[in-house]
Amino acid sequence: MSTLDLIREELNHEAEAIKKVAEQLNPEEVDKAFNLLRNCKGKVVLTGIGKSGIIARKISATLASTGTTSIFLHAAEGVHGDLGMLQPDDVVIAVSNSGNTQELLSIIPYIKYIGIPLIAITGNPHSPLAETADAVLDCSIPPEYEALGMVPTSSTTAELALGDALAILLLKDKGFSLEDFARFHPGGNIGRKLLIKVDELMHTGDELPLIGEDAAMSDAILEMTSKKLGCVAVVDKDKHLTGIITDGDLRRQIQQKQDKLLQHKVKECMTPNPKCGYPDQLAAEALKLMEDHKITMLPIVDNTNSLVGMLHMHDLIEAGIL
Repeated sequence: MSTLDLIREELNHEAEAIKKVAEQLNPEEVDKAFNLLRNCKGKVVLTGIGKSGIIARKISATLASTGTTSIFLHAAEGVHGDLGMLQPDDVVIAVSNSGNTQELLSIIPYIKYIGIPLIAITGNPHSPLAETADAVLDCSIPPEYEALGMVPTSSTTAELALGDALAILLLKDKGFSLEDFARFHPGGNIGRKLLIKVDELMHTGDELPLIGEDAAMSDAILEMTSKKLGCVAVVDKDKHLTGIITDGDLRRQIQQKQDKLLQHKVKECMTPNPKCGYPDQLAAEALKLMEDHKITMLPIVDNTNSLVGMLHMHDLIEAGIL
């Protein structure tokens, strides 16, 4: 087999592991786990050791960044004082492929003693860990999916994917929004992208290409070319936005009307009721709107539907939003 074939084989094993886990999950156990997490009054504590411990730490970080208070407790450190992190209102998720790791099992009695619900993510649904858990999420995969039948690759991938799925389930249940996500990422590249609002990037004032509905198309073309935004916004007598003509619209109109185009009025050639954004909208939300509708220019209106700005896809690219 070639190097590429070997890489693909491993990727396929890991993809198949995720699919297998998705298919074998017990719906009753999933519901138990979800209800424990959604009703948690304290924090969600992830615990594990070794490679599964690393996965547990990542699941905890994903939960914390999506609106669920979460910390990671290293199982080995737990028996040396870190069990003080635990409070009765918490929920513990223990991640262990074997479900039989001594360091992890050694902290279970204390978890049960103070009455904390325990969710097990394990590759062995009949293990000591699973037998003590309040909900068991079966992450077992065939041994042949891992090198030598034991190198933790596909198993940890499946654990991580299941943890991500739980985080997204909770995110949706909480109604967690893009703006909420931005609040938890004020620094770095993510924060910069998510905290920028439309009014920081949009073109305003004399930069806005504007034309009245009853104006001639010749005037619209002149306005479009002079403002260099590749479009012209169409407004009524009260300056409310009623339509838009983009350079793409213009090319289509030329094909349809040919040399008679200049004889038409703007309202006969515009695209009515275009998609709009708002000044206080997150730039990332405006980008999604533009991508969903395959447009490169977005008129920005106030609460009276009066045009206050124009946002071009290039503005988002330059700001690093895209």
